[in-house]
Amino acid sequence: MTIDTATEVFEEHRPVLMGVAYRMLGRVADAEDVVQEAWLRWSGADRTEVREPRAYLVRIATRLAVDRLRQVRSRNEAYVGPWLPEPYVTDFGDTVPDTAERAVLADSVSLAVLVVLESLSPLERAVFVLREAFGYPYADIAAVLDRGEPAVRQLAGRARKHVEERRPRYEVDPAERRDLTERFLTAAAGGDLEGLMSLLAPDVRLIGDSGGLSKAPLRVIETADKVGRFLYAIAQQGVPDLSYRSLELNGGAALLVLSGDKPDSTLQLDVVDGRIQCIYIVRNPEKLVSLGNQ
Repeated sequence: MTIDTATEVFEEHRPVLMGVAYRMLGRVADAEDVVQEAWLRWSGADRTEVREPRAYLVRIATRLAVDRLRQVRSRNEAYVGPWLPEPYVTDFGDTVPDTAERAVLADSVSLAVLVVLESLSPLERAVFVLREAFGYPYADIAAVLDRGEPAVRQLAGRARKHVEERRPRYEVDPAERRDLTERFLTAAAGGDLEGLMSLLAPDVRLIGDSGGLSKAPLRVIETADKVGRFLYAIAQQGVPDLSYRSLELNGGAALLVLSGDKPDSTLQLDVVDGRIQCIYIVRNPEKLVSLGNQ
């Protein structure tokens, strides 16, 4: 296999490697570092006996992600305020034509699910990602992690039970979410407190992630009254040279808020029965760097 061919093979599988690494780590920069390290190992390896490049590369990326996840856990423990995954632009386009497969991939990268995955051990998270998001057989996962298949099945069972117990039950039509997002934006920007309150579920939650580097709530805000009044107050303060851009983040409709041409924050909603159940706001500037060209 020539260098050019090796590069072509790696680039062919880059999306799945990035998908695995991001779901494992929840940060674009960390995932990109893992993919880059996987490339260095791939380019320097003896590839003459590699029969299945995809399996080989996924094994490398997964093991690197497990190692990195163990390293960054201490970083997250010292995080200021609530932690949310770094917003990740998802546009499956024609690469995932099957509707059911698209739904699985979108759900596995959603903010709600990634937050739950943070509470899994690195090995549980790896098994869950490979099994639930990418449909890998247990035998293949065992080979990736250098574990016995019975042990992998146990890890998968624990991870699935944990996620199912904690993941929110949000099933909403994408068009409905986009419509509610637009109505939410109109009410908030217009200072329409009554209209804003009408969109919120009674037990709505607002989670703001700033990492202590910008203004955002240091605790989760709960109930429609508290969330509505907080958003109303924020809207009154305004953002200099404010503009919005719609895009798909983490498998769902989202808003990128810009101050001038610089990303200020992202906003995404979870919707249940036509009401907003959860509001995610990311304002940590370090997590918005990758959105600068969107």
